[in-house]
Amino acid sequence: MGFGCNATGVMGCRIIDSPRERLIAILTNSLVPCNGRFPTLIMLANMFFVAAYQGWYSSILSAAIVTGFILLGILMTFFVSKILSQTILKGMPSSFALELPPYRKPQFKQVIVRSLLDRTLFVLARAVSVAAPAGLIIWLMANITIENTTLLAYVANFLNPLAQLMGLDGYILTAFILGFPANEIVFPIIIMSYLATGSLVEMDNLFQLKELLIAHGWTGITALCTMLFSLIHFPCSTTCLTIKKETGSWKWTLIAIAIPTVCGILLCMATNLVLHLLLAI
Repeated sequence: MGFGCNATGVMGCRIIDSPRERLIAILTNSLVPCNGRFPTLIMLANMFFVAAYQGWYSSILSAAIVTGFILLGILMTFFVSKILSQTILKGMPSSFALELPPYRKPQFKQVIVRSLLDRTLFVLARAVSVAAPAGLIIWLMANITIENTTLLAYVANFLNPLAQLMGLDGYILTAFILGFPANEIVFPIIIMSYLATGSLVEMDNLFQLKELLIAHGWTGITALCTMLFSLIHFPCSTTCLTIKKETGSWKWTLIAIAIPTVCGILLCMATNLVLHLLLAI
């Protein structure tokens, strides 16, 4: 369920009887990409790794690259789950039995009403509660200037050393942080930062977007590391609030944020280092 929405995936962990294994599933849920991250993966795969190829097989190549990232996310889920089950959440594995209810005639009205009230509106309310103040922060950082430099640029310059180690730049890393309300706004923030527009911008022409990124120092390594960090980084605000509700603990919520963030940073650093060493040979 996390492939659709990580917040829904966290709520789906309720069916797991064992509290220990339910917690492991919750903590590793955001290691698989949700709908908000797929557009970034598909777009960068097409712009930097498939654009040179023409013909019917270009679509297959694009699908293969994105599928590879999905499989990487699944492998990271298994890997982290194994580590958690042998360390801070050590215990005996339990059996899992899912009982199917007796078949009844579907009650369409009840299903639609309950799913709308219990799922859609509930999740949207959590998203709005964080998105509104976060949107204000993004606008203020992009429009308040000190000595002809925006607050966004100051933050990006501060984060640039860490970002360079990860194969990114300061604006990319800042965009991920400011994209905490929703993964969908990460790339519009990157574009806004590069164009210095002061408001979120979307570019429909992929060729123009690629030219903009290359003009700001993007390479294939930058695109690859951005895809990796998009795949594995802290969950969005709605997912974090859902984790807090499901676990009843800010401690586990912070751990759920720290695990994918640390994994993503280390993975990007390792990828950036290895690729630069290979290119230097």
